[in-house]
Amino acid sequence: MSEKIMMSGNEAIARGVWEAGVHVAAAYPGTPSTEILENIGALYKDDIYCEWSVNEKVAFEVASGASIGGARAFCAFKHVGMNVATDPIFSMGYAGVNGGLVFVTADDPGCWSSQNEQDNRWYAPHTKIAMLEPSDSQECLDFVKAAYELSERFDTPVMIRVTTRVCHSKSLVRLGDRKDVKVRKYKSVPGKFALLPATAIARHPIREQLLRDMAEYGNDCSFNRTEGKKDAKIGVISSGISYQHAREAFGDDAAFLKLGLTYPFPEKLVKEFCSRHETLYVIEENDPYLEMHIKSLGFTEIHGKDQIPECGELNAAVLRRALFSEEPGKTYHVEAKAPARPPTMCAGCPHRGFFLALSGVLDRVVPAGDIGCYGLGSQPPFNGFGFSLCMGAGFSTLVGLSKALEKQGDPRKAIGMLGDSTFFHSGITSLIDIVSSESNVIACILDNSITAMTGHQENPGTARNLMGEPSPVVDIVALVKACGIDDDHLRVVDPVDLKAIRSALSDAIAAKGPFVIVTKRPCVLIKEVAKANGTRHAVIDPGMCIGCGMCMKVACPAIAFKDGRSVINDGSGCTGCGLCTQVCPVGAISIVEE
Repeated sequence: MSEKIMMSGNEAIARGVWEAGVHVAAAYPGTPSTEILENIGALYKDDIYCEWSVNEKVAFEVASGASIGGARAFCAFKHVGMNVATDPIFSMGYAGVNGGLVFVTADDPGCWSSQNEQDNRWYAPHTKIAMLEPSDSQECLDFVKAAYELSERFDTPVMIRVTTRVCHSKSLVRLGDRKDVKVRKYKSVPGKFALLPATAIARHPIREQLLRDMAEYGNDCSFNRTEGKKDAKIGVISSGISYQHAREAFGDDAAFLKLGLTYPFPEKLVKEFCSRHETLYVIEENDPYLEMHIKSLGFTEIHGKDQIPECGELNAAVLRRALFSEEPGKTYHVEAKAPARPPTMCAGCPHRGFFLALSGVLDRVVPAGDIGCYGLGSQPPFNGFGFSLCMGAGFSTLVGLSKALEKQGDPRKAIGMLGDSTFFHSGITSLIDIVSSESNVIACILDNSITAMTGHQENPGTARNLMGEPSPVVDIVALVKACGIDDDHLRVVDPVDLKAIRSALSDAIAAKGPFVIVTKRPCVLIKEVAKANGTRHAVIDPGMCIGCGMCMKVACPAIAFKDGRSVINDGSGCTGCGLCTQVCPVGAISIVEE
């Protein structure tokens, strides 16, 4: 009997990739998908080449090249990452595959770690590729393995759509062995893969026929199945994690159509199910993807988003309240409210010095942010920027922002910020646009030597790759210069050196044309850095402290204000960065080493 263990959905997907005999895997980190490639890198790197690519588009193109070359390939990203990758996905939708090509999009209902709740199921019909939706960890493993068979059988990339709850919840998984899949021989087939207009025109009807073939397959396949009372008055249609919530909410009083292959849509199967039941419900999170498909088949009296919330995650209690006006049962609880704890940067975070200095020039600049740990700089007390859109936009929006400020006679200068990983992801092209347009803006690269927000993944500046091997370091300063920034319009500073960062900001504001500031200090949570800092911490002399509160403006969680004086509230959390010592007007704070 094969072994059964508890696994999260992400761990099970990684295991499924290995068992499917995949040869190449690429991704860009982003919650809730990050752990998939982390597990492949940690556990299966002897059999699978794996990498953190510089962005999602590159990751999918790496996987596409492997597939065209005849290898089974895998790619993963979070839902907003798919927006970056769609250019090659649309093309591969027409072209098809050689070796199987499967990718994961991890959606985030509830916006637990994202800038939106976009529902990526719509991408499947848009890109004309197959879509599977597992509902638990066992299905994550099984569906990944089956996806490669589908991919090669129907000559299509296969999208596996999961959500935060599936990615991070754990359930029992039965493990299998790795399948020995030989790499198919590469053959040059310009009429399939060289997507010139003539090729695309020829491939389009081929893809449409394959979609019809897959739809017919979906009407009678193991992914789509009926459960419960066949003669029940109530019929429930669902997929993914919503199926689990629906089973819990409706219990044994309904019949269920569980859809695992949700594109192409199994119309015949759905029609047969709907015709057997008096009252129909469609249970799904966020958008009415299934509901619209079913209504297009003529079943317009179905209950879905007329009762079920479109925003946020679902659970059984939410469904019972929405559908049956049933309030949750009594549970044991304690009347206690946790104190407000606004999100803040870690003690010793190098970004803190940058935002502290920036707060002193906010009357002369209009700041734009980006996606990363430095997003916390938008919060009080720094109020470091007023908008952020997506990765790389912290630079590219400056071009338009500066023009808008100029048109309204606003003398303030546009300034934007992004991290080292984001610069590699999509900041380089944005900087090129700043330079070529000769925009009078300030572009700040906050280099903390790691992809920090998603959990310390490697990037081209970290000297090692996902498989733990040494890799060349890409020099950010050299890249900036190669983009056209000269030494007069470039400053490289330690962000914890307030005098240096303030001087750099002053120079940047006074300069004309594109100006770049690179702050360089590693994330304090990098193991080697944390180990080095373990012997350093700040101390405050209570006899010298005058209670002016200047050190509180640093917003460090290691410092507190008690009885009219500042104190080191958490000595073990203090890293001895020295930022607080620079703002104390009476020298009451010092750094000690033990």
